[in-house]
Amino acid sequence: MVGERDIMGGLMKGLTVIEAFSADRPRLSIAEAAAAAGLDRATTRRCLLTLSEMGYAAYDGKFFTLTPRVLRLGTGCLAAMPLPRIVQPVIDKLSLEIGESTSVSILDETEIVYVARAAQRRVMSISLMPGSRLPAYCTSMGRVLLAALEPDRARHVLESAPRPQRTERTVTDIDALMTILTQTRAQGYSLIDQEVEVGLRSIAVPLTTARGQTVAALNVGLAASAETMEALAERYLPALRRVKAELVQVLV
Repeated sequence: MVGERDIMGGLMKGLTVIEAFSADRPRLSIAEAAAAAGLDRATTRRCLLTLSEMGYAAYDGKFFTLTPRVLRLGTGCLAAMPLPRIVQPVIDKLSLEIGESTSVSILDETEIVYVARAAQRRVMSISLMPGSRLPAYCTSMGRVLLAALEPDRARHVLESAPRPQRTERTVTDIDALMTILTQTRAQGYSLIDQEVEVGLRSIAVPLTTARGQTVAALNVGLAASAETMEALAERYLPALRRVKAELVQVLV
């Protein structure tokens, strides 16, 4: 066990301040950053000014914004992970084969993080790339990854963050989501019909090791059409499951 004397409190606080910024909060004052990070204003101010001095944040005299230099942290992490290197050529091939965009993500608390993506055409209003994040509760890959957790843990994750009604189809009720996770676990895949964004459908399967441990999720993103979800599943699941079987021997 790591002793308290071995932990750098200042570093922990600085990272917490970085995490206070998000797509919904790209510009923060000291007071706003302190509230989001759960720190006092004096500590937050020192962290922000340090980040600004090091080039990780820009300051206009009132608001702070993160700079592209912060991407070095995430890019370094992705570069060091074997998973993206393993799956990228496989999903590149899959995407060309089916003519649709495919992605692989992992679970980070209440969000999914994209680690690999092969884009054929844009079906979301935002651009997705390795490092992009989306909430787990309403995404096909998120539900596959949540379904792999123990039910009590999955419920805790769902309860740990807001679950906004992104579209009129978004399921936000905890009990309803837990029922969906049970179904996902039983059938081995997840279908999403315009819950993340109007016009977007997706199908995901878990990526597992030879021991059956789920380490990531693979999906295909599709533009909404008159075709039923059952028909889409029948069309795309065989290819997704084939890739899953191909990767099971190399994922650890």
